[in-house]
Amino acid sequence: MSVIDDYLSSVSGRHRELLDQLRAIIVEAAPEASEAISWGMPTYKLNGNLVHFAPGKSHVGLYPGADGVSFAAARLDDLGLRYSKGAIQFALDRELPGELIASIVAFRVEQQRERG
Repeated sequence: MSVIDDYLSSVSGRHRELLDQLRAIIVEAAPEASEAISWGMPTYKLNGNLVHFAPGKSHVGLYPGADGVSFAAARLDDLGLRYSKGAIQFALDRELPGELIASIVAFRVEQQRERG
């Protein structure tokens, strides 16, 4: 069992469902990334922090950093998603935009490879 499995074992319901989906998208887009807990959140690392994700009160959050959010801001606006400088919120009553999430993770993978 990984540290992320341990973390997710305490989450249930729709939060857990979406977090599992989010995790699968991240793993597919960044198979070489390692798992950790950083900033108290499940984290994928590749030459440093790649992305974090976590449950919120009425959403699940993806934390790709400011560059990741900037990369996708126009598409986030088009989808009516809430976001801030380094965080994106996905409401519990909506499906995850898997293709968009995968593109954000792929963007971050390229950034982190350049850092390597």
